Amino acid sequence: MEIRPILSALMRSKVSMILIGLQVALTLAIVCNALFIIGQRLDLMNRPSGMNEADTFTIGSIGFGQGFDVRSTITADLNLLRGLPGVAAATTTNAFPLSNSGWSSGLSLAPGQRTSTANTAFYFVDEHGIAAFGTQLVAGRDFKAEEIGFRTPNDEQLPRVAIMTRALAKLMFPDVADPVGKSFYFGGDDDAEPATVIGIIDHLQAPWVGSSIVDNALLLPSVLTGGSSASYLIRTEPGRRDEVMKAVEEKLGTANRSRIVRGLRSMEDRRTQVYAEDRAMTIILGSVIVALLGITALGIVGMASFWVAQRTRQIGTRRALGATRGDILRYFQTENFIITTLGLIVGGVLAYAFSLWLMNSYQSPRLPWYYVPVGFLCLWLLGQLAVLGPALRASRVPPAVATRSV
Repeated sequence: MEIRPILSALMRSKVSMILIGLQVALTLAIVCNALFIIGQRLDLMNRPSGMNEADTFTIGSIGFGQGFDVRSTITADLNLLRGLPGVAAATTTNAFPLSNSGWSSGLSLAPGQRTSTANTAFYFVDEHGIAAFGTQLVAGRDFKAEEIGFRTPNDEQLPRVAIMTRALAKLMFPDVADPVGKSFYFGGDDDAEPATVIGIIDHLQAPWVGSSIVDNALLLPSVLTGGSSASYLIRTEPGRRDEVMKAVEEKLGTANRSRIVRGLRSMEDRRTQVYAEDRAMTIILGSVIVALLGITALGIVGMASFWVAQRTRQIGTRRALGATRGDILRYFQTENFIITTLGLIVGGVLAYAFSLWLMNSYQSPRLPWYYVPVGFLCLWLLGQLAVLGPALRASRVPPAVATRSV
């Protein structure tokens, strides 16, 4: 098939060609970047926290009565919780993954070090902390009961032993095969005393899902009390979470009338809440993609239908001169391919420019190179499918009818 007649026909319809080409270009630029953002959000939402989320829930209490003793209450509550049927492990903690609230600080390898080697989240737990989180100890040992002590946020001295995640250990001791027994320092004070790594856990997220240190977590053997409040993390036997949640709320509520029990929530609920904005973003962007592709397809159908109606005489003449139905079909498909390709070339440039703008404005990662070629293939296919209907109608124009119209 000769391209020159097609180009000549297109040059006689420059406005329509430019409008459809720009529509294809904008669709490619927006769809590529929207799909990339959706992929990022899905990766974020599916990222494991390191906990046994299916069987774990949290609950808190706030004392209000005169003479309320938070330390004795915590001790009594933990004894009560661990004795309930269906409870596999329970601990008190200052924070947990997906809570978006917690405590972090820098760790150093030497006293007086001005720049921290790594930043990490702190989880203050007792000897049941690892079991309650449902994470796995891969090296070293767990905390001992005699290492656990009460502390308040105002206490400056931190525990001298700690358990850290594997990711944090790699940052702190990149050249050490077994970091157990190694020393580190909290902050960069000249008179800081060393702490010792006694264990390594496989994985446990920091509380903040959008944090750059989300894989860095440090377990410290303490029960942190702030005022009269306490927070409990409870892991149940498989499949008994909902049953145990009801029992725990009832037992804690009746065990001490000088406090309010609140914040009963499963970890699955917390995951749903903490990623609600990301989920909404994926739905919105997905709707935008579907709408853009639909509008582009309709635009191509409309343009092709108009041109078929406009060129009835031309089509009839070609059929009378011996052009087959296949020739007419390929004519319109080739015409659409040319317009789509010109639009895609512009759209490819726009897609990378849009990605660069997102990088500079919102610190978004660079758009991977393969998104644009895949977008080319998808929009080429969309264009061919969209033009197929009008092209088939054009190919069915009888030569005799066309001849009568000459």
